[in-house]
Amino acid sequence: MTARSAEDFIAGLPKVELHVHLVGAASIPTVLELARRHPDRGVPTDAEALRGFYRFTDFAHFIEVYIAVNSLVRSAADVEALIVGVAGDLAAQQVRYAELTVTPDSHLLMGIPPDGVASALTSARSQVREEHGVELGWVFDIPGELGLASGERTIDWVERWAPEGSVGFGLGGPEIGVPRPQFAPIFAQARALGLASLPHAGETTGPETIWDALRHLGAERIGHGLSAVADLTLLAELADRGIPLEMCPTSNIRTRAVQELGDHPMPALVESGVRVTLASDDPGMFDTTLNAEYGIAHDVFGMSPAQLAGLALTGVDVSYADPVLKRRLRSEISDYVLSSTAPQPR
Repeated sequence: MTARSAEDFIAGLPKVELHVHLVGAASIPTVLELARRHPDRGVPTDAEALRGFYRFTDFAHFIEVYIAVNSLVRSAADVEALIVGVAGDLAAQQVRYAELTVTPDSHLLMGIPPDGVASALTSARSQVREEHGVELGWVFDIPGELGLASGERTIDWVERWAPEGSVGFGLGGPEIGVPRPQFAPIFAQARALGLASLPHAGETTGPETIWDALRHLGAERIGHGLSAVADLTLLAELADRGIPLEMCPTSNIRTRAVQELGDHPMPALVESGVRVTLASDDPGMFDTTLNAEYGIAHDVFGMSPAQLAGLALTGVDVSYADPVLKRRLRSEISDYVLSSTAPQPR
């Protein structure tokens, strides 16, 4: 398959997106519009300056910028507009289902009422389904930089206000200086509410952070999990238990978690038998798309179209979409692959 035909195959391949953050997914035009409404927040109001703002020196710098951009989201209407915009971008890439990570505490701290956040999610989810044909599931995460108090506020909001479509509970932000075990009671509460445990771990720290996510947080899927490659026992544990890792290659390069794409551990993780998915993480900030991540898997990691389709199928399997939707998506992907490889009439 030529590079061009591989690009066409990826562009048309039905997909799911399981690791994408609402604020980080906002497009440059969307962030500029918000920045011009709130010029006091320190976010550039010029497109080129904003792109420069998004050149990260390391992961800590990325978190600083993310917090600044998040401070532009000041109303329930802003939250709703972000969701609809992100879903439009996903629909254009043939994404049928997405688990969108929302950080309720960040919005509450900006003064948005708790019921306003919930109603924005409900309204946007319905609009996205109707206008774009994308089904959304919600993952609510704790911003690790705000500590245990934020975790307690987050789970309190979830217990009182989590809307229909809520599927998971996560932990994002920095890993260094934010030990996972302290959040164990909060994750236990989230699991008791029926939410899957989906924390970030092993992105900028070693394998022990992933072990902590498994042992203390009951992780069912791991965001990133790059450092698992350094621990053969952990690799065997992940493979035996079928714990998926959400791979976001461009994100890892932009935050300097990985220095070069050729050094990325995804091929080794796949080779070890660990289940992996592909995701875009913060595509607006990292100047990427889900299609671009599939392109990296093909062009850099050497994955064939059949293997790319396998990644898409794995994404469906490890998602928390309802069973009927999963069956439909698996069938749609399989039909697409068959139609793409069938002989073309002359």
